[in-house]
Amino acid sequence: MGTGTGIGRVRGLGSAKHGSLHWWHQRLTAVGNLILLLWFVVSLFRLPVLDYTTVVTWASSPFVAVALVLLTISVFWHLRIGLQVFIEDYVHDDAYRVAALLALNFYAVGAAALAIFSILKIAFGGVQG
Repeated sequence: MGTGTGIGRVRGLGSAKHGSLHWWHQRLTAVGNLILLLWFVVSLFRLPVLDYTTVVTWASSPFVAVALVLLTISVFWHLRIGLQVFIEDYVHDDAYRVAALLALNFYAVGAAALAIFSILKIAFGGVQG
């Protein structure tokens, strides 16, 4: 018949078998964030001055631009996974849950796209220093 409690089988509730995947993604993005943020902070401290021209020149380097894009992807992915779990656990009304998850996804993708566009614009010389 199935496993789980009787009421869970009747309602069609139970494990969706996705919890461990979210848990691993959350941990992997956390480690990626830690490594990339450490690189970011150390790199900024190594700059001689933090004026506009110096930072734009630094950010337009291919290595730096790729690392900044990876940092952006990792941070927003981590944010989306964490808030998704929070919403799924604490928003009990189905309509509000769906609306909150849609808003979260639109925000995470939109903000990440804007940040990546800005990084690429600097990297490809669209910003004058």
